[in-house]
Amino acid sequence: MNFDNSQLKLHSSVDHSQHALCEIIADRIAASPHRRITFSEYMDMALYHPKHGYYSTKAVNLGQQGDFFTSVHLGGEFGELLMVQFLQMWEIMGRPVPFSLVEMGAGQGFLALDILKSIQQNSDFFKALNYIIVEKSSALRQEQQQRLQEFPVSWCDLEEIPSNSIVGCFFSNELVDAFPVHQFILKDEQLQEIYVTTSTDGEENKVSASSSRPTPSFVEVSGEPSTIQLTQYLDLVGINALSAYPDGFRSEINLAALHWLGIVANRLQRGYVLTIDYGYSASRYYNPRRSQGTLQCYYQHQRHNNPYINVGRQDITTHVDFTALERWGQSCGIDKVGFTQQGLFLMALGLGERLAMLSYTEQPTFQLLRRRDSLHQLLDPLGLGGFGVLVQNKGLTKTETIQPLKGLIVPDQT
Repeated sequence: MNFDNSQLKLHSSVDHSQHALCEIIADRIAASPHRRITFSEYMDMALYHPKHGYYSTKAVNLGQQGDFFTSVHLGGEFGELLMVQFLQMWEIMGRPVPFSLVEMGAGQGFLALDILKSIQQNSDFFKALNYIIVEKSSALRQEQQQRLQEFPVSWCDLEEIPSNSIVGCFFSNELVDAFPVHQFILKDEQLQEIYVTTSTDGEENKVSASSSRPTPSFVEVSGEPSTIQLTQYLDLVGINALSAYPDGFRSEINLAALHWLGIVANRLQRGYVLTIDYGYSASRYYNPRRSQGTLQCYYQHQRHNNPYINVGRQDITTHVDFTALERWGQSCGIDKVGFTQQGLFLMALGLGERLAMLSYTEQPTFQLLRRRDSLHQLLDPLGLGGFGVLVQNKGLTKTETIQPLKGLIVPDQT
């Protein structure tokens, strides 16, 4: 893979934490068969190592001044509109008590805060609410607990939730894109997995500011797939004619997303799963013209495609294959309710009315103009508005199932 490092060169030294993480990864490689690890293992350590991974050290710098921002960082409207959908879900299901909202990957806690403040305005819904956050990063969990201390929120790991126990809605916003992925490349019409090993060149190795030893650097090698699940995944999403793809075609397979969705389906007794993220259908994801996959890295608001620099200091993401979530979900007992774009979803929940009210103001203030700009960003089809919104359900009665969700109703274009 050709990496564009023109604007992202390594400094002459690296900090102690980055150096330590590179050594940990190198030790894992040295102890592995064939002295290599899957890209999924590498990505998992780079992002989620409990002490030195990106989400343990850099995640508090999310937002306009960090490496990237999400819908949540544009103001409270996003959470307020999601509350409209959650309220309707609760009503469709007969107002169960408790009604659990399980937010998976809550970032800095801003979305939870906006949702909870909005729900607090409806006393009946608020009394019925059981808000649970599933958060892997201890640093983010601490920030969430500080920000949400005035609200009755509980934290746990997904695996700790008992099977068939949740009545309500599991939801996530830009979570699945950060799951570790396997990478593959086609060579002579054969699927080869991409592995990571240590560089023997040494030219790119830099010295840590706190150590005289060079910091390990990493390169890619390819070989036989580590698991048959990679080809099974492609069969699941209907990509089984690899001979039609050009030699050198490479992309990603997100087995972690299937594992995650299987756990969610197991824990959900009755209710919904709402997944918001950027991505494509499988036919678009694995289009032969997208020959280098979708993996991107974000470092100080700069985007590039080299995951082997700024180790533990940059975000690494891939787009979401929504076809895989739909089909695997169905095999796990959760059915597709609908799929739409975020812009249309939010418009159906009332974003259009909010924009119209702002437009009627004769002398807009700076704050009002800024709010209007934020709402337009949520709708931008080339940005956040183009994100996918997938809704699935489980255990609902036929009467409950046929009631359309507000967010999936196509807005009147007249």
